[in-house]
Amino acid sequence: MIEIKNVSKYFGERQVLKNISTQFEQGKVNLIIGRSGSGKTVMMKCLIGLLTPEEGEILYNERNFNLFTNKEKQAIRTEMGMVFQGSALFDSMTIQDNVMFPLTMLTQQSYEEKLERVNFCLKRVDLVNSNNLYPAELSGGMKKRAAIARAIACNPRYLFCDEPNSGLDPKTSLLIDELIYEITHEFDITTVVNTHDLNTVITIGETISFIYQGDLAWRGCKDNVLISDNERLNDFIFAQPLTQKIRNKS
Repeated sequence: MIEIKNVSKYFGERQVLKNISTQFEQGKVNLIIGRSGSGKTVMMKCLIGLLTPEEGEILYNERNFNLFTNKEKQAIRTEMGMVFQGSALFDSMTIQDNVMFPLTMLTQQSYEEKLERVNFCLKRVDLVNSNNLYPAELSGGMKKRAAIARAIACNPRYLFCDEPNSGLDPKTSLLIDELIYEITHEFDITTVVNTHDLNTVITIGETISFIYQGDLAWRGCKDNVLISDNERLNDFIFAQPLTQKIRNKS
């Protein structure tokens, strides 16, 4: 589990995160949602150590990440997997080499052991026989699946996904959501997804933290996100065409 306690982040005099406290539970898909500029990306960057909050604590299984030594931070980063918004695959590498990259960087495994793990991960995301393809030869959805394969290559305890459905059509987005949900439960990972995709919210959002102008404005799950009486959340949710249709039918 990851817990945020009273976290605040400033850029100069501008406060981007305002005394936020929330939890991201193990074995569940935990969403951070909010409009562009709300602070959700800054929160994720604080979670993975790219930014350091000026106030508050970020606890990994009750251990304060901000107080870790450099060696301790490096150790816990080997337990993290990251799926970037644009997939961030290396264009000059084959899919096999892309997925193998973190294994080469972070483990002492033999080539045979790494290849076995690569093939397992590619099979798990339904990309069998794609080893020798390059990213330019893949569709957008296949690139995201390859990025997920790379993110789980080192058996992470924590999986972070930044707008994983960005640029995908609705059907492919649903497949990516289902894959993230299945992997989270299959491997008992603490998964944190930064998204504004309302399909993702109402299908796989097991815990949801709604950020509004740097504040934690609401916390709940997919079962009650559509029936909340929180006006700011409703303004965000029901501005979307799909959920407006759902609301009209209810």
